[in-house]
Amino acid sequence: MPTNHPHLCEPIRVGNVVFRNRMFSAPVGGAEITADCCIDRSTTAFYELRAQGGAANVTASECMVHPATDASHAFHLNTTQPGSLSGFAHTADAIMRHGAIPSLELSHSGQFAGTYLTDKSKKEGLAQFGPSDGTRTDGHPVKALTKAQIDDIVAAYGQTAALAKRVGFQMLMVHGGHGWLINQFLSPYFNKRTDEYGGSLENRARFACEVLNAVRAAVGKGFPIEFRMSGSEFFEGGYDLDEGVRIAQLLESRVDILHVSAGSYQRGFSITHPSQFRAHGCNVYLAAEIKKHVSIPVATVGGLNDPDQMEEIIASGQADIVEMARALMADPFLPRKVMAGADDEILPCLRCFVCMAERPVTATRSCAVNPVIGRELDGTEVVPVLNPKRVLVAGGGPGGLKAALTAAERGHEVILCEAEDSLGGISKGEVVLPFKREMADNARVLGLLCERAGVDIRLNTRVTPEVAREIAPDAIIVAVGSESIVPPIPGINSLHVIGATELYLRADEAKGDIAVIGGGLSGTEAAIWFGMQGHKVTLLSMETEVAPDANIRQRPILLSELEEQQVTALTQSTCTKIGEGSLSYKDADGAEHTIKADTVILAAGQRARRADADALRDCAPFVRLIGDCVRPSNVTIATTQGYHAALDI
Repeated sequence: MPTNHPHLCEPIRVGNVVFRNRMFSAPVGGAEITADCCIDRSTTAFYELRAQGGAANVTASECMVHPATDASHAFHLNTTQPGSLSGFAHTADAIMRHGAIPSLELSHSGQFAGTYLTDKSKKEGLAQFGPSDGTRTDGHPVKALTKAQIDDIVAAYGQTAALAKRVGFQMLMVHGGHGWLINQFLSPYFNKRTDEYGGSLENRARFACEVLNAVRAAVGKGFPIEFRMSGSEFFEGGYDLDEGVRIAQLLESRVDILHVSAGSYQRGFSITHPSQFRAHGCNVYLAAEIKKHVSIPVATVGGLNDPDQMEEIIASGQADIVEMARALMADPFLPRKVMAGADDEILPCLRCFVCMAERPVTATRSCAVNPVIGRELDGTEVVPVLNPKRVLVAGGGPGGLKAALTAAERGHEVILCEAEDSLGGISKGEVVLPFKREMADNARVLGLLCERAGVDIRLNTRVTPEVAREIAPDAIIVAVGSESIVPPIPGINSLHVIGATELYLRADEAKGDIAVIGGGLSGTEAAIWFGMQGHKVTLLSMETEVAPDANIRQRPILLSELEEQQVTALTQSTCTKIGEGSLSYKDADGAEHTIKADTVILAAGQRARRADADALRDCAPFVRLIGDCVRPSNVTIATTQGYHAALDI
């Protein structure tokens, strides 16, 4: 089948290596890191899946080259640790055998040593080194590297590069962005040295040049070296795009690809990793400008997952290569689907940061829409059954759709019944929020895949025990979801009160000053959206904080957006009455207040449809309840439970 994206699918030669297309798998931390900082088989499988999915290159994430001055709990490649060489060799081989080019990212986190430690208290015992003496924003002292230490680190880059080539990697990425050590030397904010490594840009770039010279000497001519840099640091005191261009020009003779990212660690997380509130490809202009001033291939990265957009980036000459990280967790087979012209089957990344939030909490990986991620050793292929059964799925939300698709892929006869007139459950309502459209798109793609897999989809069909007995299934997966909680507040049934789950149907009714009841994720996002439209918004939360159900990566971004949209957030506040154009509430001290509220959005939470679910427990030999009908949670849990319920039949 011909591709719809010829430029994106065109091979590219870099050095002595030919890459099969222009879609690269950007560095992303592996599934797990062993106690002695080696790659284990779960991480090998994590990277292998991206190669199997068609990416031209797969870069294993940060290998810290000099543990003596870094100490982050990330990968270390050296000859002193048993298993180190073999783990990296197995990973390079696993990537290569699927036709992708294996690459390893070489890093030093400098003054941000300890970033990858799950136990953050252990940072207290670490010595953080950087270009200059100072104090980090979290209070940790930073020691300036001596010339002898700099020389030792430069040598370590070369030694690690030689080992990487020895174990089978065919390209290397040197991490010089995001606030890591090389970036710290490049940055006028971090680098206050007065010797040959500080002051002028040429001096600040000296460390990067020495590192790249050492790597080149270790791997030889024709071996591709990719340099990852921030096109701009995006904070006061850091360098801007104009200086980013000059950095690129100073370094281009030493590398083969300039990988242009953005931002700095702890100073722009949602810039480096564009959040749902930023446009897809918002950082592409950085690569496009740098490309005008250099003569080597330039790669761009950041929130990219739309093949049409990526095709335009390559076709218009803004970049030569596009790189993806989160998008290839949501759908590792995105490149293969693009190459095959099956673009409509790509499952979109939600940019919800579930994948990145798990790292500091449990030291694992997971994905909201892909239950395989981080658990690849359990199996990545849906294996057909020997004895197909009739499977009834009750409910067409994300969990039910994933269950139906997986059961159909196993060869079962699948009937999916949805009580409403369209698929998607709660997630279809997200279409009204521009920053949550991918949630609705995910349900739409799952519905399409179910149709193509032969699932018998029956809309406007609520599964009762009578319906179930008429269908006579061998197995039932119950995914009937949840219903909105409607608290007994006077005036709650007024016409100007709109439930958060029905916003997509009634959004045009919202007018004037808006009050949102409920400070969870749903209410917070609704408040942000109305703030974006220029409404004066008040958000009421009974809890001591807003968005407590958001993950640790997502929540700070939500709070920042609330502030930017000038939303008034009232915590420990309980709505007592809804009047015509007003809302009354009690604060933490019990004092009563009244505010103007022309429209009230009800986001007081969800209640599991347990009665509907429990009624189906005896309607088949195998019955499994999944998702919100068990306990209202999130799309990650619903999708994972749906997938595994289907595998269990």
